[in-house]
Amino acid sequence: MTTVETPAYVPGHALLTGRTAVITAAAGAGIGGATARRFLEEGARVLISDAHGRRLKEYEAELAREFGARAVGAVVCDVTDETQVRALFDTAVRRHGRLDVVVNNAGLGGTADLVDMTDEQWSRVLDVTLNGTFRCTRAALGILREQGGGGVVVNNASVVGWRAQAGQAHYAAAKAGVMALTRCAAIEAAEYGVRVNAVSPSLAMHPHLVKVTTPELLGELTAREAFGRYAEPWEVANVIVFLASGYSSYMTGEVVAVSSQHA
Repeated sequence: MTTVETPAYVPGHALLTGRTAVITAAAGAGIGGATARRFLEEGARVLISDAHGRRLKEYEAELAREFGARAVGAVVCDVTDETQVRALFDTAVRRHGRLDVVVNNAGLGGTADLVDMTDEQWSRVLDVTLNGTFRCTRAALGILREQGGGGVVVNNASVVGWRAQAGQAHYAAAKAGVMALTRCAAIEAAEYGVRVNAVSPSLAMHPHLVKVTTPELLGELTAREAFGRYAEPWEVANVIVFLASGYSSYMTGEVVAVSSQHA
């Protein structure tokens, strides 16, 4: 299979100027970190969160050096803890006066055949990936409804929520749940002008993830992709920017595949 080279990085076009965004699981190299950077490049003010405090603070400092301390803040948040979720969203409103966009990126993976999977493995993946998205969406919609003026929620799902994959029953169930949650929340939130959509990536990798993936597995995964390569996290972030911007004003309840996977 021919590998299509990664395209040039797309510059910002001020698509999110003046908007305030909360992004979960955004402590660096993955989709969340790439989304935070893309939002800042598009003119947004960003509050990033993650359960890993040290990495979060380091990334906050990096972004603040590039975009200014007033444009970016950080709050440690474990999305399985309702108290921490509420504190995150309260901080966003207190710091910026309003909330415009929420990106629910927090998720947890793992590999285990169903016959050997423990209750703890199952519950942990669902609590972070599905229940965490529920908690953050609930908090966001409460604020957006009260303040008026619309708003956007973008959830991170996965093509695994559509496609079967061995060893991924817990993760697939959680991501399928995120898709269903997105559609139901969108119907409810439409009456107060809030849009709720999701992205569904297939294979998005970053350097740290590549290091812990065997060459054999990486080769097998990329062979399934039409472009013969994995997506860069910023390529997924670009679609999240689109869904957060006015360019997608008539879209809600949609799950957008960010994928070149042909089977």
